[in-house]
Amino acid sequence: MPDPAATRVYSIPMRTRFRGITVREGMLIEGPAGWGEFCPFTEYSDAESAAWLATAIEQATTGWPAPVRTRIPVNCTIAAIGPERAHDIAVRSGCQTAKVKVADHPTSLSDDLDRVEAVRHALGPNGKIRVDANAAWDVDTAVTNIRALAQAAGGLEYVEQPCRTIEELAQVRRRVDVPIAADESIRRAEDPLKVAVAEAADIAVIKCTPLGGVRRALQVAEACGLPCVVSSALETSIGLAAQVALAAALPELDFACGLGTLTLLAGDVVAEPLLPVDGYLTVREPGPPIEGFEASEERSEWWHDRLARVTRLLK
Repeated sequence: MPDPAATRVYSIPMRTRFRGITVREGMLIEGPAGWGEFCPFTEYSDAESAAWLATAIEQATTGWPAPVRTRIPVNCTIAAIGPERAHDIAVRSGCQTAKVKVADHPTSLSDDLDRVEAVRHALGPNGKIRVDANAAWDVDTAVTNIRALAQAAGGLEYVEQPCRTIEELAQVRRRVDVPIAADESIRRAEDPLKVAVAEAADIAVIKCTPLGGVRRALQVAEACGLPCVVSSALETSIGLAAQVALAAALPELDFACGLGTLTLLAGDVVAEPLLPVDGYLTVREPGPPIEGFEASEERSEWWHDRLARVTRLLK
């Protein structure tokens, strides 16, 4: 079990509600190779959280595979916000690709269309737009909404996880011209190494934090047999460094990655955050944690209890 004395629990407000949360919490764990981050969302079970802990342990004790590139192209991430703010974020990001959150609520399509149109205006005709529905739609709704969003965007690079199941993704894929990306279907599968997504998706979204580490995620990427996009699990810079290491180690990287997510947080745990410059992240270590982000005593106790429970599952 990680030494409780070598841990720090953080609590950082979100700039905008994202994934239904307004505060991001997690735990930093120090080991011989540096610091790792354990930050499964609070609603996740202990069993599902075990892979997140395995990633933190890999980071703190082992480190990463050798990189094959020194910088990573990234997309900006646009939360479910109004079109004016969406336009401003896209312009200021310096990115040529934007990932736009949609399907925030059952009647959000009108707002989604306005947001996508604003981002298109911000990026210009050569920018790329992808949308993420977080498995919110049924098949017919997905087909209707994807067509409408593609028209509003002047073309979509892909749509991420429009429906919940692989079978539903396959049905949608047969009915639309927009490429389909699988996210939850891979990372929340009972065995991500064996999930068959090739007939249901064109692209695999890979997140090493919920997959059990960089090396495990590389195995999942190979098993998928699809082009991969590496995406954040809304970590601080310390956890984000694991995702950057994954993107740096992939043999091929054909798409901008969803690793510009620190802008969603109203702070960070290191002095020099992993923020993109002109649409790219440099592959580097973020440095040790600083002061000023500590969670309350009550929340710190909650995380230490969780760590103890999840650690027992890894034995």
